[in-house]
Amino acid sequence: MTTTDLPVLIVGAGPTGLTLGCELARRGIECLVVDKAAALFLGSRGKGLQPRTLEVFDDLGLIDAVVANGAPFPSFRMYADTQVKWTRTVHEMLGIAPLEREQGVPYPNTWILPQWRTDELLRDRLLDLGGRLELNTELLDFVQDDTGVTATLRRDGALVRMRARYLVGTDGGGSVVRKTLGVGFEGETFETERTLIGDVKAAGLTGTYCHMLTTGNVRERFSLWSMPGTDYYQFIANMTADDVPELTLEAVQKILDERSGRSDIRLLDLNWISVYRVNVRMVDRFRVGRAFLAGDAAHVHSSSGGQGLNTSVQDAYNLGWKLAAVLAGGPDRLLDTYEAERFPIAARVLDVTTRSHRRDFRDAEPGQGSLDIFQLKVNYRGGPLAVETRATPGAVRAGDRAPDAQCGDSRLFDLFRGTHFTVLGFGAATAEAVAEIVRVHGDRVRGRVLEPGEVDETASTVGAAFRNYDIDPSGPGTLVLVRPDGYIGVVATDLAPIQDFLTSW
Repeated sequence: MTTTDLPVLIVGAGPTGLTLGCELARRGIECLVVDKAAALFLGSRGKGLQPRTLEVFDDLGLIDAVVANGAPFPSFRMYADTQVKWTRTVHEMLGIAPLEREQGVPYPNTWILPQWRTDELLRDRLLDLGGRLELNTELLDFVQDDTGVTATLRRDGALVRMRARYLVGTDGGGSVVRKTLGVGFEGETFETERTLIGDVKAAGLTGTYCHMLTTGNVRERFSLWSMPGTDYYQFIANMTADDVPELTLEAVQKILDERSGRSDIRLLDLNWISVYRVNVRMVDRFRVGRAFLAGDAAHVHSSSGGQGLNTSVQDAYNLGWKLAAVLAGGPDRLLDTYEAERFPIAARVLDVTTRSHRRDFRDAEPGQGSLDIFQLKVNYRGGPLAVETRATPGAVRAGDRAPDAQCGDSRLFDLFRGTHFTVLGFGAATAEAVAEIVRVHGDRVRGRVLEPGEVDETASTVGAAFRNYDIDPSGPGTLVLVRPDGYIGVVATDLAPIQDFLTSW
């Protein structure tokens, strides 16, 4: 048995673990991602990438590949037998207006990309950044002490002992890391429900849609989602536990025929199939000493609303910069903010997905309102890393996602991209404070002074930043500190709170 040492061991090579690996690798933190499987996941399962996740992939240097390999989220097309009853966009389904870039959202559309391709792109980026991935490597057990974690793994049949300063469990709903830690995983299981999902080719369909095939009852449907860049469709069929068929192409074809009332659609080449129970559960702790849980290892829920992969990516993005900062000498208490910030978000996602699951494509009940699925409203207001010093805050506050804005020939997101903090000075009066913050903190912080300009504020490119941050261009100068993960850490009218924040954390 050999022993190796490294800063971070990540258990699980899905979107969560690979995103965390990328985030650490680009910061120069040595990490190893391991997975007991012989290959990356081969199915399309988590196919929808929300606008906030696209922003994360932009920051990680993945966005061009994601855009090239995916497509805008398709419209939903409802059938009754062979007749098209209606076709609606995701915004029409939610009853909301489409997002616009001018609102500070650089990627306003949900993007569709099969999960197997997302995993491949994350893997390739991890390796490009110098990170390491080992498949056929299974975590068997681990123990921790005051200085690190000692893990026992089986690598290609041989036992290996590995020493790491931190261990992160991104190993899914059946997480070995979570079970070893003894962390509670409370919630409920929808015992009578099952979901059949898989990837097939289909002859007889035209157009790029989520084809919802029925004989008139939306609750008895068979959905076929067009998958970009492939000849495959993802199929989804909900059913009772008593109705689960054999996992064969013939059985899936029979369900399609019965639910669609048609015989002109033929399924071919079953590439992947799975059946799962809907669990709505989350842990009672995200951190135990030097071990952390993220993604499905920390929370599982219905796939309705397309939140699972996206929430998992956000977990990794939140934890990554904090681990890197502590490994570079920052205070350990920074790692406690991971749970403080992500715990309430996970709880909220469980509520959103459960509501969406129970609505099941029916109109919302009066007073329920639309579901927030794009993850742009996720915020850490009132948390330990949100310092709002204004007596009368605007609509955008400390803890919120930092909006984008066009500023001359570039965007604010171009300034944010990277591993640094960013300080924005709204108004010429902030120039001295911005310069001082950058001088004191060097490469850790980039600065930009924004002025509304002499033209009408709504038309000025720099003025767009004032609008998107809800800052009065005629008011006193305002300073905004943006964290490395794109959330606002401090909003202040003088530099002292920002200096305190950067020194403390």
